Amino acid sequence: MSDGKEVCAMLGAVETRSVSPVFVGRAGELTALTEALSRATAGEPQALLIGGEAGVGKTRLIEEFLDTACDHGAVVALGGCVELGADGLPFAPFAAALRALRRRLPDELTAAADGHEGELARLLPELGDPGSHEPSDEDSTARLFELTVRLLERLAADRTIVLVLEDLHWADASTRHLLTYLLRTLRRGRIVVVASYRADDIHRRHPLRPLLAELDRLRTIRRIELARFTRAEVHRQLTGILAAEPDPALVEEVFERSDGNAFFVEELVVSHESGCAAGQLSDSLRDLLLVRVETLPEGAQRVARIVAEGGSTVEYGLLAAVARLSEDELIEALRAAVGANILLAVPDGDGYRFRHSLVREAVSDDLLPGERSRLNRRYAEALEADPGLVRPHERTTRLATYWYHAHDPEKALPTVLRASVETRKRHAYAEQLSLLERAMELWDKVPAETRGSLRPIDYADAYPACGCDPETTSLRYLDLLAEAAVAARLSGERERAAKICRMAIRLLDSDENDPLRAAWFWTEMARLQSNLGKGDGWPEIARAQELVKGLPPSAVHATVLVGAAGWGMLRNPGPEALAAAERAVEYARFVKAEPIELNARITLGTIMVSAGDTEGGLAAMHEARERTIALGQFHEAARAHVNISSAMESLGRSREAVQTATTGIELARSRGLVDSAGWIRANLAESLLSLGEWDRSKEEAERLLRSGASSTKPGGTALLQLAHLATFRGEPARAAEHLAEARTRYGTRDPIPQYTLPTAQVEIAIAAAEGRLADVREQLAAIAETGFPPGTHRYGWPLVLTAVTAEADSRGLPAADEGRAEALALVRRCVRGLAIPAPVWEAHSRQVSEELARAEGRETAARWTEVVAAYEPLERPHQLARARHRLADALLVEGGRREEAAALLREAHATAVALGARPLREDVELLAARARLSLTPEKQAPAPAEPGEDGFGLTPREQDVLRLVAAGRTNRQIAEELFISPKTASVHVSNILAKLGVAGRGEAAALAHRLHLLDTPL
Repeated sequence: MSDGKEVCAMLGAVETRSVSPVFVGRAGELTALTEALSRATAGEPQALLIGGEAGVGKTRLIEEFLDTACDHGAVVALGGCVELGADGLPFAPFAAALRALRRRLPDELTAAADGHEGELARLLPELGDPGSHEPSDEDSTARLFELTVRLLERLAADRTIVLVLEDLHWADASTRHLLTYLLRTLRRGRIVVVASYRADDIHRRHPLRPLLAELDRLRTIRRIELARFTRAEVHRQLTGILAAEPDPALVEEVFERSDGNAFFVEELVVSHESGCAAGQLSDSLRDLLLVRVETLPEGAQRVARIVAEGGSTVEYGLLAAVARLSEDELIEALRAAVGANILLAVPDGDGYRFRHSLVREAVSDDLLPGERSRLNRRYAEALEADPGLVRPHERTTRLATYWYHAHDPEKALPTVLRASVETRKRHAYAEQLSLLERAMELWDKVPAETRGSLRPIDYADAYPACGCDPETTSLRYLDLLAEAAVAARLSGERERAAKICRMAIRLLDSDENDPLRAAWFWTEMARLQSNLGKGDGWPEIARAQELVKGLPPSAVHATVLVGAAGWGMLRNPGPEALAAAERAVEYARFVKAEPIELNARITLGTIMVSAGDTEGGLAAMHEARERTIALGQFHEAARAHVNISSAMESLGRSREAVQTATTGIELARSRGLVDSAGWIRANLAESLLSLGEWDRSKEEAERLLRSGASSTKPGGTALLQLAHLATFRGEPARAAEHLAEARTRYGTRDPIPQYTLPTAQVEIAIAAAEGRLADVREQLAAIAETGFPPGTHRYGWPLVLTAVTAEADSRGLPAADEGRAEALALVRRCVRGLAIPAPVWEAHSRQVSEELARAEGRETAARWTEVVAAYEPLERPHQLARARHRLADALLVEGGRREEAAALLREAHATAVALGARPLREDVELLAARARLSLTPEKQAPAPAEPGEDGFGLTPREQDVLRLVAAGRTNRQIAEELFISPKTASVHVSNILAKLGVAGRGEAAALAHRLHLLDTPL
């Protein structure tokens, strides 16, 4: 038998002329592609999506563009999606494209993949052994995606690369997810990504439809929709095909029947040239596409039918084994099919494919049911007899597909299960789920003896062994359900995961007595309920705890306890959560489940910090972090960085938190842990905000929002930091926008204090900035109802401070008097429930106390001096500047210390300007103007105001009017009391508003009280 590649090469140039040698139309589309190539060559990555109906000319346009790209020295990597991908062959186009890059740039690709060959081998097996399967987690797929993007960026650093992915309408879920990640995160490199899809296949429920909608929202991606040819373009196409001027009647006939579809034009011309009149053709598309196939010799038609059922591409050796023809007969048949432009020899390979997928579909659909199953059986038998006929990483999946379509459940089930294991090892969880669902479909059709020979250790590892020996215990249907539930969760199909868990729980309730397995499924349900925003997961955890109560220690038992401890850590880190975490550590250690133990130790350390055992908790987390890194459990190591940086911030050690977060992000990114990096970056943004590095905090928050993190809550926290920043900078409308989006990301059915308390603080800050004191009080009352659980002081103190400051700022306003006593009593009640475990919270406590005093008109400079002294050793520039402003105000009211007050105001002003804290800057400038103090040190301070002057140029009469405005009088009431006309009173009020720079009477009254304009001159 001849070598398949030699045969392909021999037949590669054999074809009849049905394709126009002249490229017709598409000038605008080709220009868009070449412009993208130019921009990419200049260092700006480009992405384009080409859509159009089948046969409209997408491939021809891409071929023309690739010729141009090659002429410009670009490296082209082409990959096409295959229909087999729907049955579980993941990443097919990316694997093909990377394989092409490896052929063109072997040394460069090896260098770019250095250190990550094992991970990247999940995508391109030729890079090496992917190694043993790591525990499944939400980051495993994202890790592979991140490494793939970095690989492409490195390859495209010194050369232009054109990555083409064809036929996205057939893309497997993993390919769709990787493409989305690539297009969202690609920021560097000279690379053009071009993807094509068949638009007429994208029905309402097609899985590509939501991806296209998502990509439409990315401004960096350009969509190109190919329209059908006009009559003039069909005329040019016919001229090129016939190499002569076509008959006008033929042009008209072909245009009418093809409706401008380029491929149909070719088929109609071939039919016409072969002597078939147009009227002899069926109006159905399938019959039109089959016309040319039916003109082939019988042997060639038979080979075409075999190739159509073998997949998108069929290797020559496999084709020979299935066709069962002599070599000469097979080559002759192939020659006829290639010559008729039905089949094409695959470039850079040893196989054949249909020139157009429409023809393959038509030929496959024309097969009889028995004929189809017989061909699939032949494919399966040939592949079992000689596994080397296909690439190793495709073998099991294709074999599973062949046996399934051969309608042989006994053969199909074990093969489908092996294929599911392989896809799991490649982190292609969506394809694993599809295969597992196929296995569940086959389960009852397979004899019990065959099912009994299957072992869970071979096919399932989603949950720990539940008191049985996996070496001798048969695989159960529950094992498939557990694997499918985890695969669904990891692929983002959480609703399907929950449905599978409910199915398993019903089965366990009715037919099985297996409390450990039931507890495992309830624990999964708890996680899913929280992730789906349908609840907090506690009823499910409680049910799992009931099921394991009284049973001997096991890995499942430890998992349940970790779930309970984790729930308490986030929602109520009290004694019960601490006890659950301690027992989880104990149980996991007893059953030698170290990964579960390390997870539990991180949770335990976090709860210990919340409970007040600061050093013990931090030490426990640091120890667990070092151990996870040593064991290569990088997902748990990243989680340790999340919790340690959060704990540091809760203790006011923000600089250490930044250092821990920075190290954690480096670790997470180096391992492709995109979601973990998102959680850590959210903590980093929060700590930078505390330290006064506002611009950098904003940059980190926005970077997180641009990342490919799949979890929504880190993005919610990033938006929350942006909302805080907007309030600090005097942008309440923008803060409200960020807050609304953050709440959407957090959801409403699982109120976790670390989200609800900061969102309430921002809501209070916005209401205060807009003068809505009633809303401030309402928000505080709502929070006081639920209280402040242990460890939430970091959120409680800023919240209470924001509320009491609003009360103090509104002192003297008639509208604020009603309910003030109750509001201040509520502040005091809240304060009693807040811990003070660190100096930063001691400073907050002192500031809250003095704001309470200010709200009641009894503040003193001595106590404000203590507040300033408490903040000075801390890296909290904004809070320190606010305290200095209040101290300066108190000094000026008490009199006699103008130089000290001026120095404080200058320091506060410099900080406000540097931070961009507009409200604070304006308050400082207003107070300095009122006191006639210069904010520029080198300038001589103006003399103190004379009696009757206020620093704003208000006349004595205007001061009288302002007193009455502050008392809530109308213009008519002011006129009556001052014995002036209402018109004169109105003029005075307008002048006052202009001089104070405020928009209304309420703001004027508030400013008058805040700056003591109605008191003794400063």
